[in-house]
Amino acid sequence: MDSGGAGSNGSCYYSLLGLRKNASSSDIRTAYRKLALKWHPDRWAKDPSAAGEAKKRFQRIQEAYSVLSDKGKRAMYDAGLFDPLDEDDQDFSDFMQEMLVMMDNVKNEKPDTLEDLQKMLEEIVSGCDSSSNSCRAPSDGGGQRTRVNSYANVRR
Repeated sequence: MDSGGAGSNGSCYYSLLGLRKNASSSDIRTAYRKLALKWHPDRWAKDPSAAGEAKKRFQRIQEAYSVLSDKGKRAMYDAGLFDPLDEDDQDFSDFMQEMLVMMDNVKNEKPDTLEDLQKMLEEIVSGCDSSSNSCRAPSDGGGQRTRVNSYANVRR
């Protein structure tokens, strides 16, 4: 599916429901109810020529609502990764939903400061772990590593 966020019939779910992409779940629910009542096939049963079109529109409205009302599906849809016709690839869909949730959680975390990054780099280079105050020594050839006290502890 393209990144424009088109549904299985090529129309945008947001435009189908008459919404903007930043619509709240309440806005989505309200728009769905309004359109579902308008296009419900039972309302058009007396007019057979319009009943077929009403049924198609109602189904598209339901499809749009089922995607936009589900937080995970909506995130996938907004990212251009949701394909309602591809039911076989549920594992990939689950994986992408998890990734989007994790990315959203990372956005909300406090970013590392330059000092934090410098400290991490020093620990990586030196092999020291500030939380346990110990450093890794080079292997002694026997396949085991030896722990030595941190330089900071020795100087104290």
